[in-house]
Amino acid sequence: MNFDYSDDQKFLKNEARKFLEARCDSAAVRRVLNDDAVSFDKDLWKGVAEQGWLGAAIPEAFGGLGLGHVELCAIAEELGRAVAPIPFASTVYFVAEALLLAGSDAQKADLLPKIAAGEIIGCYATSEGPGVVDAKTLSAKVDGGKLTGVKIPVTDGDVADIALVLASEGGKPGLFLVDLNGAGVERETLKSLDPTRGVARLTFKGAPATRVGDAGEGLSISEQVFDRAAVLLAFEQTGGADKCLEMAKQYSLERYAFGRVIGGYQAIKHKLADMYVKNEVARSNAYYGAWALNTNAPELATAASAARIAASEAYWFASKENIQTHGGMGFTWEVDCHLYYRRSRQLALVAHAPKVWKERLVQQLERKNAA
Repeated sequence: MNFDYSDDQKFLKNEARKFLEARCDSAAVRRVLNDDAVSFDKDLWKGVAEQGWLGAAIPEAFGGLGLGHVELCAIAEELGRAVAPIPFASTVYFVAEALLLAGSDAQKADLLPKIAAGEIIGCYATSEGPGVVDAKTLSAKVDGGKLTGVKIPVTDGDVADIALVLASEGGKPGLFLVDLNGAGVERETLKSLDPTRGVARLTFKGAPATRVGDAGEGLSISEQVFDRAAVLLAFEQTGGADKCLEMAKQYSLERYAFGRVIGGYQAIKHKLADMYVKNEVARSNAYYGAWALNTNAPELATAASAARIAASEAYWFASKENIQTHGGMGFTWEVDCHLYYRRSRQLALVAHAPKVWKERLVQQLERKNAA
């Protein structure tokens, strides 16, 4: 079975790289990083919307391109290479996927065209602090269509227009749509390791909320959304990891020490080889996840967990070893290594930590073996 991209998908991927190289170089990323008043690159967001990427996996009936999830994975990989400072993941991987999965026809018709056009930004609010939220620990509540509670941290919650919020209704977990520009919503921007992706505390005080999906199915829907997002995030992480390897290799062939390029030394060769192996393992798992996602295969949960674990490990390792390969220069603000290290940490935590995915993978394999 061929898990590689088709010719059309490779063309899309190459065009995405050309676009991002022209519109999202490190200088563009640093403009967001260095300005506390800016949370994302609005010009890049507009350009991405014009390219149609926001609606790549959204059906044409709802204003999207209707290409499919594999094409979206190809775009995600290039966004990862460019460490794009835009709320793409929150809006597309989480909110759009949740609406496609569980939204009503009216919700899809209203919101998906706006997402595809880049007119609204979304965020996914499930976390309430340290630990994984479940039915017993969920404190946010909806009563009479009004939401109360606190969600922290919420990626891109500082700039989002809408949020999908996990909350309890009648003692059962549900997923609810909230207008963040409406009444009863307070948000506080938080500091994080990667300021190119905003983070916020969202406080709801009687905010109007509309349920997405069936009553009591909030956790089940969220698990499915996280599986889908995990695959897409794995491609972002793989793209970033590949860029780190590329940077490290290029520097090792240019930097001289004791009369020879440092790439000729065994210690550097071993670093680059280890980065390459982890990257290839991550890519293999990501491709498997893309197949499972695109075909809605029964193996999606297992494939998503494996992709998430491998990609998180590969990106963290590659970003770390990229800094080490650059030596003292790698630790400086002027060199771009830290942009990738920051993003590797951010992506590893945005949809549950790798530890959680490892536990999920073990549970899935145990159930499979028991059956």
